[in-house]
Amino acid sequence: MTTNNERLHTGELYLPEDPDLVKRQEACLDQLYDFNQTRPTEMTKRQVLLSKMFAEIGPDCYIEPPFHSNFGGHHVHFGTGIYANFNLTMVDDTHIYVGDRTMFGPNVTIATAGHPIIPELREQGYQYNAPVHIGANCWLGAGVIVLPGITIGDNVVIGAGSIVTKDLPDNVVAVGNPAHILRSVNEHDREYYFKDRRIDPEILS
Repeated sequence: MTTNNERLHTGELYLPEDPDLVKRQEACLDQLYDFNQTRPTEMTKRQVLLSKMFAEIGPDCYIEPPFHSNFGGHHVHFGTGIYANFNLTMVDDTHIYVGDRTMFGPNVTIATAGHPIIPELREQGYQYNAPVHIGANCWLGAGVIVLPGITIGDNVVIGAGSIVTKDLPDNVVAVGNPAHILRSVNEHDREYYFKDRRIDPEILS
């Protein structure tokens, strides 16, 4: 029979109040607390803490405190050059994978944890987890929410306030609640970066 600790990553129902789990989680949250108390001038200290906190984190990643995470980033896998604005929340009860150079606007939430619909199981405290995969070169606008088990492809832009309830393929712009594909990333985007503002061709060469 699997333990509650093992069920974190299998999608099975488990009891998160298991004393062994709570002890592990508290140790992770202590490190998260230390990170959130750093001063803006303590960039080296922040990088050292992140390397201890995360399952994986590549170079040139920047997370603006406060950062919120159920396991302090212990189940978060970041590539290189990732940027996260204020109040990134990663409900990392199981694994969250983020590709290189992805950006998170303020108040983004990535959730892996869910609870049964029937109240009898919730009364007993049961939970289940499903991993989230986010590709490279994505931009999640302010207030985006990504639900458990979602996969987002590469080069995806998700509009502010959207709630992602289904997988998204590569190279699309998605908006809304629930998020839907508005259009593909296209040639117009290679000419204009915002409304009628043109991109200087030299910076694309």
